[in-house]
Amino acid sequence: MRHSTVLIADDHNLVAELCKTLLEREFDVVGVVNDGRAMVQAAVNLRPDVIVVDIGMPVLNGLDAGQKIRAFLPAVKLVYLTMNTDIEVAAEAFRRGASGYLLKTCASSELVIAVRDVLRGKSYLSPGISRDEVRFLRKQPKHLVAENERLTDRQREVLQLLAEGKVMKEVGGILNMSTRTVAFHKYRIMEVLGAKSSAELVKYAVRNHMTAA
Repeated sequence: MRHSTVLIADDHNLVAELCKTLLEREFDVVGVVNDGRAMVQAAVNLRPDVIVVDIGMPVLNGLDAGQKIRAFLPAVKLVYLTMNTDIEVAAEAFRRGASGYLLKTCASSELVIAVRDVLRGKSYLSPGISRDEVRFLRKQPKHLVAENERLTDRQREVLQLLAEGKVMKEVGGILNMSTRTVAFHKYRIMEVLGAKSSAELVKYAVRNHMTAA
């Protein structure tokens, strides 16, 4: 009998290993990765049934990474495991195709229950977050929705890497583009956002959950 497959994506090794220990008793954990870009590549190669993913991950955040994966693996179940209790962020995760949203303060058994539920086609939301409020916010043209549409996917990738302190040459190496192209993207991002400095770009990235605070 085939076991359902799970990919774990979290930049905290202790959390990732704990998730692996909890889930491998019942599911086939096919991989553990530590950043969003590695998560996208692993999903392409491994095609898991479920991905347990943090939101605030380096290189590419969990929300953007999850959305990329859903574009070519529409059946994959995304279960976000995060410290973020903001209901707008939870609503945004579901708007982008999440099946589950758990807080890292939950009981360990809750993660297993959540993975079971999403595999059965249900959605899962930690009891500490109001389901009614999330359902309401999903239907509203809220701040995060509008902000996500201001920048292209590539601009968001460039912005996150710059906000994490990487220089243009490093960004170019990660995204396979020239330093001049990175500079052009940065100029366009600042123009679109009305930002006057790199510090303002960092603040924007943190405020919109593109990178960890």
